[in-house]
This record gives sequence, C-alpha cells and structure tokens, in this order.
Amino acid sequence: MKRNALLFTALIVYSVFQLHYPLETGIPSVTLLNLLFILALGALLSEPDAAPMTTHRAYLKPALVLFLGAITLAFAISLAQGGGNRTMAIATYYKNALFFPLFYFLALRSRLDAARTRQMIVLILIVAAVGSLQAVRQGLDYGLANYHDARRASGPFGDDWRMSNRAGVYFAMYVPMFTALALMLKGWKLRRLAAVAAVPLVGLAIMFTYSRQSYGIALVGFALILLRRNLVLAAIMLAAMVSLATYLPDSVTDRVTSTEQRDAAGGTDVDISTASRWIIWGGGLRMWEEHPMGVGLAHFGENIGTYVPAFRGKDAHNFYVLTLCESGALGLLALLYLILRLFMLAVGLRRAAPPGDDEANALTGGFVVMVLCMAMGNLYGSAFFEGEIMGVFWLLCGFLERYFALRGHAAAPAEPVAAGDPAAQMAARYPLAARAAGIANLPSLAQDRRGARTRALPGAAAAGPERTP
Repeated sequence: MKRNALLFTALIVYSVFQLHYPLETGIPSVTLLNLLFILALGALLSEPDAAPMTTHRAYLKPALVLFLGAITLAFAISLAQGGGNRTMAIATYYKNALFFPLFYFLALRSRLDAARTRQMIVLILIVAAVGSLQAVRQGLDYGLANYHDARRASGPFGDDWRMSNRAGVYFAMYVPMFTALALMLKGWKLRRLAAVAAVPLVGLAIMFTYSRQSYGIALVGFALILLRRNLVLAAIMLAAMVSLATYLPDSVTDRVTSTEQRDAAGGTDVDISTASRWIIWGGGLRMWEEHPMGVGLAHFGENIGTYVPAFRGKDAHNFYVLTLCESGALGLLALLYLILRLFMLAVGLRRAAPPGDDEANALTGGFVVMVLCMAMGNLYGSAFFEGEIMGVFWLLCGFLERYFALRGHAAAPAEPVAAGDPAAQMAARYPLAARAAGIANLPSLAQDRRGARTRALPGAAAAGPERTP
C-alpha cells in the first residue's frame, strides 16, 4: 500500500507540473507521466486490496465508455482521410484523449484504504495551492502596471503567457473547493486556517493569469458556495467584493474593460479576441452541417479555414463546438452525458455525506460546484483533453468516489449471524416480524440484508450503507 501511495503522490504532483519540468523518456510519444501511470497500474495489480471494492460499480464507466467510443470513431475518420505527415501528431492527440480519463479508474481501484485515499484528496488540494503560489510569484515579478499580453502568469503550466488561460481555468476549478472548506469546517484548526489562506491565494493566481473567463468562473463558484452556506453572508460578501473592485490593480481593470470597446462612431463593440471566437463558432456550425459525422479527430484547425479563411489553423476555443465538429452529434451527446453523470456523481456524494461530518460535507459541496466550473471552463476554451488541467480532476473524481464507498463499508459493517441463534436467523429472514417483536440489534441486520433506507453512492450496488438510521 505504501508503494501505491508513493506512486500516486508522484502522479498527482507531476500531472500538474509536467510542462514546467519536462523530462524526456527517449520513447516516442511516451512521457514520464505515461510511465508513472504504468508503474501505478502494475503496483495496483500486484498488491492485495486493503479495502476490497470488487462489487462497487464505477459510476462514470458507462458515460466514459460511450464518450471514448465516440472519440475512437472520430479517430477512425481521421485515419480514413489520411493524416499524411500529421498522422503521428493525431495518434498522440488520440492517445491523450483516452489516457487521462483512465486516471479515474486508476484512483477508484487504487487499493488504498480510506485514510490514505483521504490523504490523496488533500494532496490534490495542496498541489493546487502550491501552483497558485507559483502563479502569484510570477505575477508579482511581472508587476502590476498596465496590462500586457506577454505578462500573464501560467503558474506550474509554463514559463510564459501561452498557458495562462489554461492556468486560469485550473485555478478557478479549485475556488469552490477551498471556499467550501473555509466556510464549512468547524473551529479554527490548522486545516481550516489553511483553507482560509488558500482562498485569496488562488484568487490572486487567477487575477495574475488575466483570463477573463476564469474571472467569471471563479466568481460563479465563489457565489454558489456562499449561497449554499448562508444567504445573508453571500449578500454581504458580494457587496464587499463590488466595493473593493475599484482597488484592483490597473492591469486587471484594463484587462476587464478591454472586453468592450468603442468604435469611431461612438458605439460599443466587443474586442477582437472575443468577437473572433463567435466567428469561429459560426464557421464550426457550418462545418458540422456539411460533415454531420464529424471531420475527424484533430482536423478542426485544417478545416476551419474553408469556412472562416481569416482563422485558418485556429482552435475552436470551445470544447463543445470542437467535439461537435470533429466527432459529430454522437460525440457531443456523449460529452454532455458524461458531464451529466459527473454532476450526478457529485450530487450522490453530497447526499452520502453524514450531516455531522463537516469535512465530508465541505468536500462534496465544493465538488458539486467544481464540476460546474469545469464545464464552464470549456465554453471559452478547450482544455478537456489537457492532462495537466484535467488529469488531477479525474483522479479527484475516483478518489472521492472510493473514499465515500469505503466509508460506507466502515460505517455499518454487517454483523455475522450466529449459526446456533435461531432468533437471529429468523429476524434476518423476516425483518418486519423481528421489528414488531422488538428483538434487539435485528433491524440493522435486516437493513444490511435488504439494503433498505440506506444512503448508498450512485451505482454502488454493494458498497454498504453509509449509516443505519
């Protein structure tokens, strides 16, 4: 188990910092992250399971299989068209599209017990906080003068501005997690103090990325957690944020106000960057109308020029439009179904959290909003296949599902029925009669046997009840 924990630690840390510290393996299209995954899988298969979950159904499996099947069909269309000198690049793109969602299954079947699984969840949050600190340092190095495209922080995702939008989406996804922990944890212990410190830290990191979509995502995530916690507190905090907006650095104000610009006649219009996305999306819809099955995986850039010549070779800047154009309606429906299942998993975890467990309620409450932030992050960008952004998200999904499934096992273990105890055997077989007779300790046995009135995870057929009412 210790070896597994070490490998997962390396996988979590390097998933986020892989672009900042690239290490070559010498094998074409195989990265160090691929090797870490293989090592973790090998350790998983070679060690006994500390907490068996052989009967627990992976809740995201149907949606992931459908989505990856649609991506595979799009890859086949790409090969049928002939990739030429781009064949290797397309194959690598396809490998990444399949590879990172597998992190979910790896974490779910990690063979770690509940305590170590919780440690992995905490580590994911620590890595996000450390990445935020790195982005803040970069932003302070650039200075707070007027906004400039080349002075945008990317944190752990690079040394220049090119990954700043991706970094902003990554940090914004963790705003609800840290906010929920800061508000819902009881007392002022170290874990709550750390969460309280992480909220402004990740906020500053988002600010220094100058990603306008990330500003919006972070505000939505923050507001939803506040509303969930206390309506009056939400109103006070949001009013305070509005009043403090005038004290933001000039560079941030310049970036936000540049979205709306005035033309020579005095009218208002959006900036070129925003307008270009709408033009590309319109061209993408015309592309899909002519290619209902999709143009093939990684073929959007070389086809968009046919419909919008000025943006030849450009990305869609919207993963939903990109999926529709490359994988057709099947791919888009599969993607939406996957996001729906993610929401259902998050809500199921939220309901499975015991009311008196502040940490469990904070983690699951923040995760529900985190899924929404992830979905929003792909509206003005296409980071869904970016492993440095999404790799740890899939790990977090798997670890959270495993953690609550294991806690369900531990919360109400099945009590053995003694072979020589006729009353206990009769009560297990006829639970209602046992309850009417008032036989002690037998209602819980009946519930363990029939699974009645228990809080189980969605899809967790044999995960055991979370607790016995």
